[in-house]
Formats: sequence, C-alpha cells, structure tokens
Amino acid sequence: MNALGKRGEPFLFLSDFKAENIEVIPLSALEKEGVKYCINENYSYKEHSHTLEKSPLSFAAYKQKFAQVIEKIRSGETYILNLTQPTPVETKASLEEIFHLANAHYKLLYKDKFVCFSPEKFVQIRENRIHTFPMKGTIDAKIAGAKKKILSDAKEMAEHTMIVDLLRNDLSIVAQDVKVEAFRYITKIDAGERELLQVSSHISGDLGERWQERIGDIFEALLPAGSISGAPKRSTLEIIEQVEGYERGYFSGVFGLFDGKSVDSGVMIRFLQKQGDGYIYKSGGGITLDSDALFEYNELLEKIYLP
Repeated sequence: MNALGKRGEPFLFLSDFKAENIEVIPLSALEKEGVKYCINENYSYKEHSHTLEKSPLSFAAYKQKFAQVIEKIRSGETYILNLTQPTPVETKASLEEIFHLANAHYKLLYKDKFVCFSPEKFVQIRENRIHTFPMKGTIDAKIAGAKKKILSDAKEMAEHTMIVDLLRNDLSIVAQDVKVEAFRYITKIDAGERELLQVSSHISGDLGERWQERIGDIFEALLPAGSISGAPKRSTLEIIEQVEGYERGYFSGVFGLFDGKSVDSGVMIRFLQKQGDGYIYKSGGGITLDSDALFEYNELLEKIYLP
C-alpha cells in the first residue's frame, strides 16, 4: 500500500477483521481477480423483492454468550464489546445479483465468496485530512418519537460516547489536530421492509503532506475498526475470540479505494457469505453494562436484510 501510494497508483484494498489477511489489488487487475465494488454516497435507489429466510441461533444460546460479555464488563476487562453471530439464510438470488440490487454506500463482491452492502464509512482521506464516521445506535423509524427516543437513551449515549472516544484516540496515533466535528447526528437507512434511523458522529485529524507514502502504515495503526470491536481494543479482541465461537473472517473488516489522491473506505457490515451449499449472514451489535439481552438479540436479527 505504501509503495502504490508513493507512486500515486490507484488500488482497491480489503482487510479481514483481525487485520491478518490484507489484499491489495491495482484497479487494472480487478476483473481478472473476480472482484467488483461500488462506492457511492449518492446511489440511485432501486426497488427489489428479494428476501432472506433466517434460521438464527436460539435466544437461549445468544443469552449465554451475552452473559459472558456482561461478566467481562463487570470485571473491568472491557467497557463495550461488539458481539456478533452467524445466521444461516436462504435466498434465490446469487451473490452477484445481490451485489447489483442492494442499495448501499459501500458494496463489494469478492470472488463469488461473499458480498457486502454496508452503510458505514470507516475512514475518508481528502486534502491531507482524515475523517472517520462511527455508527452506533439503531432504531426503527416507525417507532413514535424515534429520533428523540434514541438520542435521549442513556445506554445508547454511553455506547456511542465510548466508541467516539476510542476512535478519537485511534486517529491521534496517525494524525494531529484531532477533533469531533459532529456528535450523534441521525441518518436514515433502508432496511428492506423497514426504515432505520442510525446514530453517527464525525471525527477528523490532520495527516500532513505526503501521507500517501504511509497509507499502509495508517491503516495498520487503525485496524481492527473500533466501531465493530470495542474498548479497550486489545483486551476486547481477546474476549471476542473467546465468546463468539466462530471466525468473522472478512466480516467487520474494511475495504476501500485509493484513487491516487484520496481514500474512501467502509466497514464490512451487512455481510452475506457462501458456506457449503448455502449462505450465512453475519451480524451483531454493541454490548455495554446497561444492555438488555433480548433487545440485543432482536437487533442482531433485524440487521439481517437485503437493503
């Protein structure tokens, strides 16, 4: 990444959750590699009728994992942890069809192995300044007073504040003049049959000139993404390894584009993966001491959709 950045050569990159498997593909080689992407904040909305049939783990099984996380929080080993699980799903659509149909800012089709259609930015770099936009907090837009309800919820506030603090500290490793530009603003997300309100913040910092020559170092310092791991990051990653009981792989990693001058990247949530003869969908949510097990279980299921 550093070498291509120094030459100003455009490339696509993707990293798994643990930042152990990182692929860097010059744009000229994408078709040969069987990789397709779309990064577009102003995409044209397309309606489709494809759905997913879910076969989720039981609430009892989820509750056991949830209880382990709460125990770790009480012992001071983590303050917030993003607990995820895989869900077998059925769909009549192929991964490539889903890639073209899904409505999302960040879309990636990887070698007919998985497709991602994410609403969440990771970092953007433009004009020597790095920006990150953590998403934490989701509510059904149909709920009466939904915007006021989620913005005034103490648990949601605490969860979001911890992630903003984590990412502010992460940016401080690679940038100067780090500041929170906007705190807890609302965006709308199409979630298939429903519309969701999502709470985000905006943090930025100054990278200085010639940052392209250390673009690989910048991402190495920032990964794994704080919004889908937790805080403190190192101990929380160890707990995730113990509790989740499966490999996230590229789910909750990041992918992005360096166009020769700037960077745009997204967190790989909303993630459908081939497994054997079927598919699994990986999803989850942030757990704090004030979290409710049934609420978090339902949120995990609600995030399984084709946007």
